[in-house]
Amino acid sequence: MKRGKKYTDAAKKFDATKQYSLAEAAEIVKKTATAKFDESVELTVNLGVDPRHADQQVRGTVALPHGTGKTVRVLVIASGDKIKEATEAGADFAGGTDMVDKIANENWMEFDKLIATPDMMRHIGKLGKQLGPRGLMPNPKVGTVTPNIAGAVKALKAGQVEYKVDKGAVVHLAAGKASFTPTQIADNLLVVLNAILKAKPSTAKGVYMKKVTIGTTMGPGVRVDVNLLTKAEDAKKAANA
Repeated sequence: MKRGKKYTDAAKKFDATKQYSLAEAAEIVKKTATAKFDESVELTVNLGVDPRHADQQVRGTVALPHGTGKTVRVLVIASGDKIKEATEAGADFAGGTDMVDKIANENWMEFDKLIATPDMMRHIGKLGKQLGPRGLMPNPKVGTVTPNIAGAVKALKAGQVEYKVDKGAVVHLAAGKASFTPTQIADNLLVVLNAILKAKPSTAKGVYMKKVTIGTTMGPGVRVDVNLLTKAEDAKKAANA
């Protein structure tokens, strides 16, 4: 693949064959962000699991200490007083079956996250073809199907993100912005990586976290030393034992 001059110049600022500590990698990522817009800081984790098996799924949510750096548009589909609760909690859009019809009939998708109360899922189910490919279908496992609407809205607005292993056994997500300080970037990434470590399926064999790479939207990827991450987590467990 032919790379642009900015990418090539950025790649010269570090050793691509080396694995760095998370703090060092965050510093490098900050220096390699050269786009004219505020790039996202993206995390890619290759896992030693087989996603074809239900007992080797890796999925969950985690609150980023410094947020995502972007405004998250939240839609709530609920009934009764829950609609008012959603609005008061900060939801950008809230409604009942009228919102379901708007999505179904107008293909309206002007939102980033969808939260629903359990009783509304029977109506939302018919939107699978529209919501599914975009990863917007509410799911109780990640807290987007819940009676606690206010709590769910506030969590998403505050910077809660979802991680999920794909068919290639890779977790990929944005965990901040290039405008963040290196410390903020490292803090956010550490929280996500620790959550993924703790979510290791008991049936997973061999090396679990095979490769960790971080980079900005337009920049080169920087390898993170997985051994340093796992050693830190083991030390933390030992201290709490």
